[in-house]
Amino acid sequence: MISYKELGLVNSRDLFAKAMQGGYAIPAYNFNNMEQLQAIIAACVETKSPVILQVSSGARKYANQTLLRFMAQGAVEYAKELGYPIPIVLHLDHGDSFELCKNCIEFGFSSVMIDGSHLPYEENIALTRRVVDYAHQFDVTVEGELGVLAGVEDDVKAEHHTYTQPEEVEDFVKRTGVDSLAISIGTSHGAFKFKPGQKPEIRLDILKEIEKRIPGFPIVLHGSSSVPQDIVEEINRYGGKMKDSIGIPEEQLRKAAGSAVCKINIDSDGRLAMTAAIRKVFVEKPDEFDPRKYLGPARDKLKELYKHKNINVLGSDNKA
Repeated sequence: MISYKELGLVNSRDLFAKAMQGGYAIPAYNFNNMEQLQAIIAACVETKSPVILQVSSGARKYANQTLLRFMAQGAVEYAKELGYPIPIVLHLDHGDSFELCKNCIEFGFSSVMIDGSHLPYEENIALTRRVVDYAHQFDVTVEGELGVLAGVEDDVKAEHHTYTQPEEVEDFVKRTGVDSLAISIGTSHGAFKFKPGQKPEIRLDILKEIEKRIPGFPIVLHGSSSVPQDIVEEINRYGGKMKDSIGIPEEQLRKAAGSAVCKINIDSDGRLAMTAAIRKVFVEKPDEFDPRKYLGPARDKLKELYKHKNINVLGSDNKA
């Protein structure tokens, strides 16, 4: 077994406590390759922001669990090399079984999410409690989930929202012992969150009611990409077909970050940014075949996007 502490990582407990006191949210960015990881760490070092590196089960299959462990360790050293050793969490995103969570903990993850939101309420509690009991033996923090987000992200698929019921959160948190809770208040996975003519709006009223029920408890928002329209337009300008891609307005996320929401997950925006940069190179330089010449610009565009998120959306800059 590899302890995350040996890799130089931290868990999320202290980061969340500081975020709630300071009225900001920790960025949780998904990665599965080197360029994404470079962009995330560079953006967070340059803005002096703590960061949660998220790995989905699909990303583990794609990148290999052993390589991911060393990439996370490398990220810690890379931040030092860049001149500012920011706190870094390695987090399993949407773990769907006890076995997967256990395996990630044994491979050096400092935080895991067990997503039992698709299960009946009591089964969700039982599964989450089992993961918590195991993880806490190794000082690994655990995120649970109540409510279901619509959309598609890797292996996670749902056609309809099921809003988190505020009357359930206190019982769930007490009986499971989780360290943070992902809730469903209108965000959704993927780039196609809303349709033209719809008014994108997250249910801040539900968030306020949940905060009343579990005051001072860390809340997590999944599916929080804003799907920047300039990036969508750039993709389409260079041959893409990203029609009707609409996300969560950044000003609403900023409001949420000022509350008990202390972790905000962003994945699709990063995918869009990289795709736009790569398409641009392919169109403007059709004879280019060196991956560094198109992955490099993709990495740079992703870094700038995440610097913007840290400073203007999450408020996590200068909080490391």
